[in-house]
Parts: sequence; structure tokens; C-alpha cells
Amino acid sequence: MIAYLRGTVHRIVKRGNTRTLLILEVGGIGYELQIPRRLARELVPDPEAVVQIYAHQQIRDDQLVLYGFATAAERDLFRQLVSVSGIGSQLAIAALDTLGLNRLVEAIVAGDTHALAKVPGVGTKTAERMALELKTKLAQWRQASGMAASQSALGPALDLREDVEMTLLALGYAQDEIEHALSALALDSVLLANPQPEEWIRRAIAWLSQ
Repeated sequence: MIAYLRGTVHRIVKRGNTRTLLILEVGGIGYELQIPRRLARELVPDPEAVVQIYAHQQIRDDQLVLYGFATAAERDLFRQLVSVSGIGSQLAIAALDTLGLNRLVEAIVAGDTHALAKVPGVGTKTAERMALELKTKLAQWRQASGMAASQSALGPALDLREDVEMTLLALGYAQDEIEHALSALALDSVLLANPQPEEWIRRAIAWLSQ
């Protein structure tokens, strides 16, 4: 079992609209790993910069497939997701991409099927099954790993979040881009206390334009 790989980013390849592949060179060998788009945005091909990617390996149709994650927590959550009936590796990657680690864990623990259903390919029944099967496990896992629930992890309040999301979606931004932006902006305690959607929208557009 491969726990992690440490090497340099050789290339990042987009395959269709759903898969992003990382070619990671380790000791002269190029490993191909499917990674979330969130991680791909943080990686730049550089023969001098060494990165560590946490890996999950899967045997499928007599082929070894590797999945890569920025943290051990993301990899462990991926493993929890694929243990649910009807949740395959692509859907698990999409869930991490769309909601991010903290938001995804909180949505499952809280039984927030509305948030879970934002993941492409996840309908109401799948969202309900995901929450039902993983709620207790992830609540315990979150506590054991020190991932205490906090407003900064969740971002703005639900009604404010929906207003901001609807506006940004109408402007053409993708759901995963919006979640990424809101998670980053939620680190600003002053903004977090601001209930005005206009300010969140302005700041989100500025962040997404960087």
C-alpha cells in the first residue's frame, strides 16, 4: 500500500471535463495520479520544488489506479466516501472538489442533503444515503482528528451563502470555484461577521479573478 509519494510535478493533464491527472516524478519514475481540481490549482510544474502527495491505490479491471490528495485527511475522507454503496471514486473526487474537506464533512454530519446534492451526480437519494451511512463515523473521525466544527470552516450563514452562490453561478462561475472562494474568504473574521451579500460577492469576484 502506497501511503504517500514525494517528488516533483512533471505535468498536469486534464482528461475530459471530469478528470485531472498529475504526473509526479519520483526517483526518475513518473507516477500518474488522479487528483481533485482544487489540488491541481495549487501545483505548478517545477523540477526544483518537491511536493508530497497522499495516495490511495485501487485495483480496477486488473489495473492499478492511483488517486492523490493534498492531505492525509482528504485521502481518508475519500476512503470513507467510496465505502458507501453507490459512491464510486469519481463521485467521491467530485464531492471533495465541489465542497472541500471541511464543508463536505460538516454537510454529512449535519445531514445537509441540500449541500450534498450540489455535487454533480449526487441526487437526493444518494445524498441521504451518504449522510445516513457516514454521519456517525465522520462525527467521531472529525473529533478524533481535531477538526472541530467552526463557522470559519463553514463560511457564511446558509441564507447568505445561497444568495452569494446564486449570483456567482449566474455570472458563470463553477460551483467548486465558488466553494473554494468562500472557504478562503471565511478566514477573514471581519468579513465573516458581515451579513451583507453584496460585500461577499464583491470579495469573491476579486478572489476568483486573481
